[in-house]
Amino acid sequence: MPIVLKGDKQIENVPSIHAKALRINLNEHIYGTFAEIGAGQEVARHFFRAGGASGTIAKTMSAYDKDFSDAIYGIEDDRRYVTEARLKKMLSHEMSLIEQRISREKHPDKIFFSYANTVATIDFAKKYKGHGWMGVKFQVAPDEDYNEIVLHVRFHQIDAKLQQETLGIMGVNLVYGAFYKHNNPRKLLRYLYDHIDTDMIEIDTINFSGPRFADVDNRLMSLQLVKNGMTEAVMFGPDGNNILPARILYKKNILALRGSYRPVTKVNMDMYKKSYEIFIRENKVDVDKTVVVFEITLSNLRAEGEIDEQDFMDRARLLCSLGQTVMISNFKEYYKVVEYFSNYTKERLGLTLGVNNLVEIFNEKYYRHLSGGILEAFGKLFFKDLKVYLYPMVDPETGQLITSNNLKVHPRMKELYKFFKYNGKVVDIFDFEQDILHIFSRKVLGMIASGEEGWEEMLPEGIAELIKEKKLFGYDAKAVIEKE
Repeated sequence: MPIVLKGDKQIENVPSIHAKALRINLNEHIYGTFAEIGAGQEVARHFFRAGGASGTIAKTMSAYDKDFSDAIYGIEDDRRYVTEARLKKMLSHEMSLIEQRISREKHPDKIFFSYANTVATIDFAKKYKGHGWMGVKFQVAPDEDYNEIVLHVRFHQIDAKLQQETLGIMGVNLVYGAFYKHNNPRKLLRYLYDHIDTDMIEIDTINFSGPRFADVDNRLMSLQLVKNGMTEAVMFGPDGNNILPARILYKKNILALRGSYRPVTKVNMDMYKKSYEIFIRENKVDVDKTVVVFEITLSNLRAEGEIDEQDFMDRARLLCSLGQTVMISNFKEYYKVVEYFSNYTKERLGLTLGVNNLVEIFNEKYYRHLSGGILEAFGKLFFKDLKVYLYPMVDPETGQLITSNNLKVHPRMKELYKFFKYNGKVVDIFDFEQDILHIFSRKVLGMIASGEEGWEEMLPEGIAELIKEKKLFGYDAKAVIEKE
């Protein structure tokens, strides 16, 4: 087996793409079809070139013409072809044909699969880099129901041919992983990048389903995408399921709130409600085209240098229970959040911040890696049509209310701060709940862990009950009873 160099790590015993395709072909039980529409015509080619494909491939096809594609898979309501809905229709249609045309009586030991992709590579003007959906529907045993792995990719290469080749490699990795790594989805996820650098192609959404993945939490798998550097951010809808960032952010006004939410408190929700009321009154902001995103950075998910995945699940679950959309990102700096959103929209952007967060933004140490330093960062942060909505705080020592008018930044940053403030980029939230300003997540967390009374009143309705029911954040009902 060859040795593959990936970043600074040396990974031994990684089979070549040829070896993976050949192993599939030589497995007498595996039998299925490849359907590739749009620019994705590369996956089946690897299996043909490996040899022995007649024992594996029942059919390959490409309905490149849209009318032919519609005749086979049906017409999409939105007339779009590079979508998850299209991919799933392809997988289901091709699988039904296998079931109809290949006799189970004649082939009792066959395990069927259907691989499909629908892809748009970079355009001629190189304005849109391209993206696509790919997936595999497969059995592990002849008498077992089908499993499914579906993922969305975004290309980072600027050459259509290179994008197609990268897609072909990832497609082989996906089919190989489905049959030989399905018992360990986390490893399967990493193996998707065998012989591919993570800066070539990004996986920003993945979902596992079926009997072999009954215990897989797709939110945790999304966390692995961010953790492994396969994407910069993933998103979850109010129902707790993965959602494609582009689907919810495209051409939308976006109000983002960053926090630890450990746990989410009444202050967090007051920040959201009051800043949202201001945001939707801004010029050109259409409520029907506005989305609110609660963002948690990966750096806030670390415990002793490692990601505490259970802790992540707890925070996401509570925010989703409040009907919110959650984003987990790799972004440490706020300007990177703005850059990310700007990939999807040119509409209004808003950031809701507490006083401490805004003061931290003006700390030069976060921008030493930029050639232009803090000025470059702020040029990126405020270049778009963005405003900061500032939630006040009470100084614990003096009892003074701190707003944009009296907060203190480093002396070297005073003039820079004044520039943005007096140009209307910083907007104070005045209609806040005065009696909850004393609430801090870290205080609530300490009270929960120690069994101290009264923390329930600091949280939004229904959150305390969920914490107790699920025993989140170190809550111990027995310890509370014994203390009483």
